[in-house]
Amino acid sequence: MVGWAIAVHGGAGVDPNLPTERQELAKQLLTRCLNLGITALRSSVSAIDVVELVVRELETDPIFNSGRGSALTEDGTVEMEASIMDGPGRRCGAVSGVTTVKNPVSLARLVMEKSPHSYLAFSGAEDFAKQMGVEREENGYFVTEDNKEMLKIAQEANSIVFDYRIPTNGFESCGVGVESPIRMNGLPISVYAPETVGCVVVDSQGGCAAATSTGGLMNKRSGRIGDSPLIGAGTYACNICAVSCTGEGEAIIRGTLAREVGAVMEYKGLGLQEAVDFVIKERLDEGQAGLIAVSNTGEVACGFNCVGMFRGCATEDGFMEVAIWE
Repeated sequence: MVGWAIAVHGGAGVDPNLPTERQELAKQLLTRCLNLGITALRSSVSAIDVVELVVRELETDPIFNSGRGSALTEDGTVEMEASIMDGPGRRCGAVSGVTTVKNPVSLARLVMEKSPHSYLAFSGAEDFAKQMGVEREENGYFVTEDNKEMLKIAQEANSIVFDYRIPTNGFESCGVGVESPIRMNGLPISVYAPETVGCVVVDSQGGCAAATSTGGLMNKRSGRIGDSPLIGAGTYACNICAVSCTGEGEAIIRGTLAREVGAVMEYKGLGLQEAVDFVIKERLDEGQAGLIAVSNTGEVACGFNCVGMFRGCATEDGFMEVAIWE
């Protein structure tokens, strides 16, 4: 028996000018989701069930960029993606390009448990959702007025925007305060502040699990796939740890960030926080990102190299924290 632990995130790279009210709403949601997970863990619910439960809650609330409230494509539609991984046996499932599924993380789990595959996308994922009878909504359910306004701003600026909840007034002053534009795959972008969601859990049996869900980038090309549904990049779980990433998806993909945490623990003998710090420092090149992680011994850790990360964590011994900044 080990002590359980849980961590959640709502995205790394936070606008330093984000209004206090918006910060408080985010922290309230993270606290609610932590308490939901804590209650389940105290009732001996398995890690894989808890990560799905928590991410479903995050997908249902429009505060962050997943499920309802997802970022919009250049066509004004929502294309969502999610993945889930169960450390014991390294079972996994993922979906991309879903447009009607209310909770993409649950569809990803069905891919893992009810199909011979690990990853389904676009029309194939939608057909599978119909076959499985999951709850579905019209695409308009996922679109909010805030999304529409930020898409308009992004298209007027001819840019891909990460944080679509930056206030529309004073847009030119928002971002992470860098002197030159951040670049993604060599191309400049205006604002860096993704709000992907994720959860990692180790249960009292030492089983680890991770789940990640997102709507992607505001004003992204239709068909773009980020790191969140990619096992080993945005999500990973094995017998020693579970990891969920957030940030510049292309950099996370290149660095196979989530898997690297487990790899350096296994091959370099690093502890969890050491592994997280090493990966953030050594595997992102010039990219900006963050991650949360738990180990099979009940440790919890996080790391990021940008301005802030919406995050929260708790352990069986009573520790609980919800934070945004350093």
